[in-house]
Amino acid sequence: MKTDIEIAQKAELKLIVEIAKYADIDLGDVELHGSYKAKINLKAFKHFKKKQDGKLILVTAMTPTPQGEGKTTITIGLAQALQQMGERSFVCIREPSLGPVMGMKGGAAGGGYSQVLPMEDINLHLTSDIHMITAAHNLLTAMLYNHIYQGNELGIDESRIVWRRVMDMNDRSLRGMFDITASSEVMAIMCLSKDLNDMKERLGRIIVAHDKKGKPIRSSDLKAQGAMALLMFDALKPTLVQTLEGGPAFVHGGPFGNIAHGCNSIVATRMALKAADYVVTEAGFATDLGAEKFFDIKCRVAGLKPSAAVLVVTKQAIAVNGYENVAKHVENLKFFGIPVVIAINKKTDDSESDLKEIGVRCSEFGVPAIVADIWAKGGKGGKDLAKAIIEACKQKSNFKPLYDLKLSLKEKIETIATKLYGADGVNWTEKALVDLELFENIGLREVPVCVAKTQYSLSDDSKVTGRPRNFKIIIRELKASAGAGFVVAFAGNIMTMPGLPKHPAAENMDITEDGKITGLF
Repeated sequence: MKTDIEIAQKAELKLIVEIAKYADIDLGDVELHGSYKAKINLKAFKHFKKKQDGKLILVTAMTPTPQGEGKTTITIGLAQALQQMGERSFVCIREPSLGPVMGMKGGAAGGGYSQVLPMEDINLHLTSDIHMITAAHNLLTAMLYNHIYQGNELGIDESRIVWRRVMDMNDRSLRGMFDITASSEVMAIMCLSKDLNDMKERLGRIIVAHDKKGKPIRSSDLKAQGAMALLMFDALKPTLVQTLEGGPAFVHGGPFGNIAHGCNSIVATRMALKAADYVVTEAGFATDLGAEKFFDIKCRVAGLKPSAAVLVVTKQAIAVNGYENVAKHVENLKFFGIPVVIAINKKTDDSESDLKEIGVRCSEFGVPAIVADIWAKGGKGGKDLAKAIIEACKQKSNFKPLYDLKLSLKEKIETIATKLYGADGVNWTEKALVDLELFENIGLREVPVCVAKTQYSLSDDSKVTGRPRNFKIIIRELKASAGAGFVVAFAGNIMTMPGLPKHPAAENMDITEDGKITGLF
């Protein structure tokens, strides 16, 4: 059996200008990065001005296992299947972070015959967007501490600095000073910005500290936003690549789904909607994390109205979490008022009888349950799923966010916890209550919330599987992401700087003298 990287390396790639032509992108807006990837200038929106938006499809999942349930693979495979059926489709996914790639994942560009290419480039630096974001974030850190060193004209209270450093790697030894770039507010800002001016404004609103009277000190007070935007100018342009079957794909933005808002950029999604009839995108982990943030943060900011959602389930995840877990995630998606299709992601060792049983059990939840054999067969193995999605998109979408922005921050978090997690309520630490009062007093009451919690449970305890009942989640502290436009609530013991596993994927990676990369999967 061929590995993902062996399949990717034997694929015949089209020149990226051909992909751009297929997507009706004016070649004058294509900025080449070699033969097989390109940045698309934001001026492309002018050429799409009169085009209607296509249908937006979100791919999410049941509570995952550490091995992952193939959500990205299903996203790409579904887009390939739609293309095989004669539909104009576009993939929009996040850029992999080096931390997980070198840690547990070993790669995050799909798998088997449902990948985005060039796979090695996508997993390793791509067009350096994450490095640009890291540089901009750390520039602000440097300017903050330099201001204090040079006399502290703003009267910054050094005990109330809230801005840390970031790097794009999992390194538990740096948890006291660093976060991972994927959790940076600068990453969130890039993904939620509509254009350069919007990004500059958001960068200026970042709160880095408070003065001795409690007043927020912002990036604009340090006059940092212009230089930060300069470093990120190219990062804001979406990166065009291709699926293994030659369809267009944007890989742009990479916020984590558990410690950040978990969606690719607004710019990429909006551009893809102008270029295709169906745009298939993903959100990190399960419905309680990435999907909730996709609906309540990204769709609200961008004015997007999804047409349908795909819920990925697998035999391995059902073995750990059971069918009650699947039922809860279906229920969660229905809270948002959109049609749902279950995709049963077939793994190589799944028997037909196992898949049939899963299909029968999942169909009891009142939504179509379709086997997708897209790892082994690519788009061909996803045609039944594509047909079900086309039918779902014909239904009326009654999309609505989960909560009203006029609710207090406390009420929003409690709504997410009780409705989506199934909790009885929320326990608040003393620090969290102080944070709530502070943020509402500085004008952050009517913003969305981004709950940072474990992906391995509907609760805030990673060891609790299935559909937990009779529990409360603990909110230990909150963080203001004033530039991104939301407040982050930290649940349980979630960390913003992950560590590597005992045997990281990096141990198996290498490159030969002729430049052939091995070990990515």
